[in-house]
Amino acid sequence: MTYATVMVSLALGQPNEAALAVAGDLAEKFAARVIGIAAAEFSPPLYYTSGEAAEQLVERTENEIRTHLADLEQVFRAAISPRAKLVEWRSALSLPAAFVAEQARAADVIVCGRAGSSLTDPFDHADPDDLVMQVGRPLLIVPAGATWLDLRRGMIAWKDTPEARRAVAAALPLLKKVGDITVVEVVENGDDRPQAEARIRDVIGWLRGHGINANAMVPEEGGDAAQRLDRLADELGAGVIVAGAYGHSRLREWVFGGVTRRLVSEVERCSLVSR
Repeated sequence: MTYATVMVSLALGQPNEAALAVAGDLAEKFAARVIGIAAAEFSPPLYYTSGEAAEQLVERTENEIRTHLADLEQVFRAAISPRAKLVEWRSALSLPAAFVAEQARAADVIVCGRAGSSLTDPFDHADPDDLVMQVGRPLLIVPAGATWLDLRRGMIAWKDTPEARRAVAAALPLLKKVGDITVVEVVENGDDRPQAEARIRDVIGWLRGHGINANAMVPEEGGDAAQRLDRLADELGAGVIVAGAYGHSRLREWVFGGVTRRLVSEVERCSLVSR
């Protein structure tokens, strides 16, 4: 099992260096081809007009978008071509998240940068919040300050759910490259610590069957799982976290669990999440 095709989602108007660096690392580690992908769509201003003036505005803006996408393609090719055996570019005048979700069928794993702010524009940036719920592929979310994919140590944030099982299965190629892995389950209110330890032993046994050695950790301190996992990742020196993503749609907004929200939006290390 490997990652034969890596897709990297790039954004107009935001830095892409971190996502490109990590996509390049994956390309080299797995001898993978890399697909660069970006999209943007005309965003009507609040004072939107009509008639000929509106047509001219749309045409001018769409031409500007095409120019920006062409420039972004050159940035992608310059960064990735020296590191990947094959590169491909896909772009469109479309809503970014919808376009990436549609094209995700071509990829084994999708790399994207963390949103630069809480006020990202859905017309020119595929937000990780949307991607994790739509793409149906593991999503490797890269913080803005990343310069490489640190696989010296990794952490699996375990919860006995289908999402966590799918995430770990999807992460197997990556986990085989990680030097030191710790499987962690935080005991939340009402959970039983011995049962958590038994679950972790099963996960470690399953990983061992795939040639992956891992350590177990069920910390004494329980409480808020999101904050506890973040602190444990710091203590372990984890360069990447693997976790299931939990959420649902409510009034056009993705509502996440605390751990997913933190991994998608806040943690300053790479997070491989899957739903």
